Amino acid sequence: MNPVQLLDRLLEATMPHLVAAPILVPMLTAALMLLMGEQRRRAKATLSVVSGLVGLVAALALLRWVNAVDTGGGAGSIGVYLPGNWRAPFGIVLVADRLSTLMVALTGVIAFAASIYSTSRWDRAGVHFHPLLQLQLMGLNGAFLTGDLFNLFVFFEVMLAASYGLLLHGSGRLRVAAGLHYIAINLAASSLFLIGAALLYGATGTLNMADLGLRIAQIAPADRGLVHAGAAILAVAFLAKAGAWPLNFWLVPAYSAAVSPVSAVFALLTKLGVYTVLRLWTLLFAPDTGASASFGQDVLVAIGLATLFVGALGIVGTQRLSNLAGYSVLVSAGTLLAAVGLGQPAVWAGALYYLVSSTLAVSAFFLLIDMIERWRNAGASIAPHESAGNAPFLAEDLKAIDDVNLDDDQQALYGRAIPAGIAFLGLGFVACTLLIAGLPPFSGFVGKFAMLAGLLDARNVNPTGWTFLALLLLSGLLALIALSRAGIRHFWTQPLATMPALRALEVLPVAALLAASAALTVAAGPVLQHATATADGLRTPTAYRKAVMGARQIASPTNGGRAP
Repeated sequence: MNPVQLLDRLLEATMPHLVAAPILVPMLTAALMLLMGEQRRRAKATLSVVSGLVGLVAALALLRWVNAVDTGGGAGSIGVYLPGNWRAPFGIVLVADRLSTLMVALTGVIAFAASIYSTSRWDRAGVHFHPLLQLQLMGLNGAFLTGDLFNLFVFFEVMLAASYGLLLHGSGRLRVAAGLHYIAINLAASSLFLIGAALLYGATGTLNMADLGLRIAQIAPADRGLVHAGAAILAVAFLAKAGAWPLNFWLVPAYSAAVSPVSAVFALLTKLGVYTVLRLWTLLFAPDTGASASFGQDVLVAIGLATLFVGALGIVGTQRLSNLAGYSVLVSAGTLLAAVGLGQPAVWAGALYYLVSSTLAVSAFFLLIDMIERWRNAGASIAPHESAGNAPFLAEDLKAIDDVNLDDDQQALYGRAIPAGIAFLGLGFVACTLLIAGLPPFSGFVGKFAMLAGLLDARNVNPTGWTFLALLLLSGLLALIALSRAGIRHFWTQPLATMPALRALEVLPVAALLAASAALTVAAGPVLQHATATADGLRTPTAYRKAVMGARQIASPTNGGRAP
């Protein structure tokens, strides 16, 4: 037996409990940190990084397992965990399939990078940073893995409660103002969530996602309107979290005001909104749900296109770097919502690839912006005529050059060495620009190309499809213009200034996220195969429903070997 087969056997043996690891690890870590007190910050920072690494390894193991064996129906392995040992639809259910494990793995990568970056200085800007970050991860992973609406609401609230504290971390008037708007919109969304879930439960008698799809197919015509009303109210709550227009007025100010590692993690929150829309829409309104099939499809596409258009206008209309990143989140959210609403598995596959690429790029951009703005604000720029006679500065930061390669102020005309810090910031900014704009050969281009190829493969592309194609290309062009303009202003037109003081704890997370984006490009074939298989499973959720409803209880040794 080779090592790969041994790993697969080990994963299969531990899988029933490994499904809960992405939830339990951050939960237990947060509890331990709270017991340690606020004085032991170094120990808590170390524990946070170690917990992030353990969570990432568990997430990657889950992702590996769901692709290792096909349990039938073409959906790959589907791990179902019954925490209370009650069968669905009566008990709590955690489900690990290709979609949920992809999102948990993406969360693990970004959270690990953000936790390392925060230890450089931001975790000391306020209290309880690391416990709040761990609770945020618990809520995110729980929302991705849960299989019923009630626990989706619980994990949503855990995530939101932690995000309130993280957004206000570091204090300041702008953070408080943005935080009040953020809290208000999310409290309203939570109320709508409860109302929508109550309507669905009243009409169907269940909150289990797999069971909901089965019961909606059999719902009486008189109750179908109630089901649709409940689903529409739920959708408003999820779309508000996804940053969909016109409920996205809070997003850019909030993401811009938060400290950089928090903003990097917040890039996942909009993807959670997109995930819930995709998950519930494909389960509740699958092609086999009768008259409810594809309910709300046209509205979802329209909202996605409007969000994409507003985000593209915003990104070209602002010059502040943090706002550019915030509007990039809106562009990504609008693209994904429109792609989901198109209802074509080939487009969904490209959208899932684009989801991973855009989230990695925006998270890296938020971290990079922090270093760029700190460098720009470190001190007054040194004018060229002042630096000409500053021998220590030139000796330290510029390499020796030939006397004939100087201008009248004794400055190099060409051949000037680029200090390592500026080189990293500049190259990182260029990489983020290419990723966000979707230019080749980076993963942003691969994702957009895959979506457009899937769209054009259809025999008849309707006007909505052509509108999506045009806006997708236009948003990339506007992002390129806006980010290039910002790059010129921050790097090319700046006179000699102090060199950026960068720490390894800041450089390594950004480099890792950009390296992950590069790896996504190199491994585009296998990743797209995973995305295609995921999209096919979403289009026909029979295997998901079968796995959840058929999950067996564990026999109790104190009950004669029978399940309770």
